[in-house]
Amino acid sequence: MTTGVPTSTAPRRRSPARTYFPLAIAAWLILEIWLLGLVAGALGGGGVALLLAGGLVLGAVVTKRAGRRAFKNLTDTFQQAQAGRQPAAQQPGTGNGLTMLAGLLLMMPGLLSDAAGLLLLLPPVRAWIGRRAARSLERKMASAPAGTFGEAFQQARIRYPDGKVVAGEVIHGEVIREDGPQRPDSGYRPPLTP
Repeated sequence: MTTGVPTSTAPRRRSPARTYFPLAIAAWLILEIWLLGLVAGALGGGGVALLLAGGLVLGAVVTKRAGRRAFKNLTDTFQQAQAGRQPAAQQPGTGNGLTMLAGLLLMMPGLLSDAAGLLLLLPPVRAWIGRRAARSLERKMASAPAGTFGEAFQQARIRYPDGKVVAGEVIHGEVIREDGPQRPDSGYRPPLTP
């Protein structure tokens, strides 16, 4: 019995990201170890230990501060929603996610990750990366085929005529069909979906 859906026997093409990502991680680790060796030759083992400990402490402070700011923004948004006001939309790159990522990069042992974390702490760099990530996500969502997570996400936001946006309201209830037997003793229960 055939379902009418054509099936392909050709092997799936492996994405370039799945091919090059493990190689990039290996190259990054080798470069980190090489740089730590160079710095250890110039400063000694104690200097390298102080650099790594300083990165760990700075990363912990940055991550903690960004987490507190994110929690404050969340509580402010809830308070505005309870008061009936529309919460203000944030611009891409102004959130705390990239700041937390910078803190995590600083906490990772290594000089390249510390440099990337310090670079990500700069507001123009963070805003640029945030805009690029938002555009990339919008492009991926727009090009997603029908019936995928992207389409479901788009349909979950309902726009009412007065301009309010409500995320997927669900009204719970029971469906009672008029065409089935109505006697309660028959054991018949109407289906929940037509």
